[in-house]
Amino acid sequence: MLAIHTYEAPALPMRPKHADDEPISRTDLLDVFTAAIRPDPSTHLVGTELEKFGVRVPRDGGALLPVDYGDIARVLAALCDDHGWTPGPDRGVGGEIIELRKDGASITLEPGGQLELSGKPLATIHQTCAEFTQHYRELHAVSLPLQLSWFTAGFHPWATREELNWMPKGRYRVMRQYLPTRGGRGLDMMLRTCTVQANFDFASEQQCGERLRVANAIAPVLAAMFANSPHVEGRDTGLRTARSTVWTDVDNARCGTPPFVFDGAPFSWERYIDWALDVPTFFVKREGTYHPHHVPFRDFMREGFTAPDGRHHVATWADWILHMSTVFPEVRLKPYIEFRSADAVSSRYLCALPAVLQGVLYDDDALAATWARLGSLDAGARAELWFEARHGGVASPLLRPHAAFVLAQARAALERRNRRDDRGRTEARFLDPVDELVARGQSPADVVLETVGEHAGRTPEAQRAFVRAHYFAGVEV
Repeated sequence: MLAIHTYEAPALPMRPKHADDEPISRTDLLDVFTAAIRPDPSTHLVGTELEKFGVRVPRDGGALLPVDYGDIARVLAALCDDHGWTPGPDRGVGGEIIELRKDGASITLEPGGQLELSGKPLATIHQTCAEFTQHYRELHAVSLPLQLSWFTAGFHPWATREELNWMPKGRYRVMRQYLPTRGGRGLDMMLRTCTVQANFDFASEQQCGERLRVANAIAPVLAAMFANSPHVEGRDTGLRTARSTVWTDVDNARCGTPPFVFDGAPFSWERYIDWALDVPTFFVKREGTYHPHHVPFRDFMREGFTAPDGRHHVATWADWILHMSTVFPEVRLKPYIEFRSADAVSSRYLCALPAVLQGVLYDDDALAATWARLGSLDAGARAELWFEARHGGVASPLLRPHAAFVLAQARAALERRNRRDDRGRTEARFLDPVDELVARGQSPADVVLETVGEHAGRTPEAQRAFVRAHYFAGVEV
């Protein structure tokens, strides 16, 4: 049994005092960051998010079918009825329930029916492990009678775009039309990818910048360490993270690493704001409806938006918050630092991502040592790291020493932090499974290839083998 923690999570910062429909000026945009400052580093929390794919499992042994909204609706209803979740305020285009909330956590839908748990900000990785153990138990219990199974991988191993079912969220309808005008892989990103993410606090603008740049510096290293998507449409692509490769052809204005991160000039929130202001908006949301509107946010602030009914709308605080959720850099700033570069991985490796990042980002010595190793790389060297991460994973001779170094820094930091569970173990224990992989020169993708081979998912037998290798909850196929 998992030893349950006894730590209490400190209170979250207050949100800025802006009405959602209040017009905003340039000076207001900083408030989202200044209100999130947590001056005492001992109160800094970690939030973890995980997406997973769902399939219907026929009792006759036939092909596994991607979930549709009807399947999702039954899961959401059972989570509410049996486990204390409640529907969130957002609704689908026909009034459908599309999000649940409970105790600071949420469950939401990605475009192709991927189910995401966005965990509560917590004080330790022990708590994170307990949270995801509880999520597994709840999702398992409600999925069994529905003949549903859930699995984790960075890219769907066998489904084509056409075989997956779109969820009834208004924002996805706009994105579905717009993203193909910006790049070739936007629909793949929406429908066929899953990730594990981790979110972190900061005590000041300077510390936010330091943590942001180190998180970006180690992003390709962690992308390799958690690479878990070698298959696309049933075939080995030769990549280790097909998911990461997709992001290179989605929308270069809103993806990748913002240029200011490594230009050597001092960081400021104003610089991030300037970058985000130049990113075109997806939409303007009014009275529950998403209206397509594709202009840089700074133009929206200056000119406003005229809806199809002729009403003119100014840019508001709610518009700014929504826009910040539609820029997709590898490391994103919201009221926290959001690390976005890792494939969804199995439960064995899941808690290693927040653990390694917590160790490196929340420890001054580890932060400085990691920046000293990776901070001076030029643009060409960083591009090479990303290429090697996507194609070779940890097996790359270039990346493997960096991965071992980052893990060593994180382990030492977590030992110094000395947050122990009821069995006396520090948070460093969550690094053990990934440490074992790196010592062998492997990413999770290599283990998958050893388990299921070059071909995955185009027959019922191959589908079941793949799901068994990535199983998360529900029917065990």
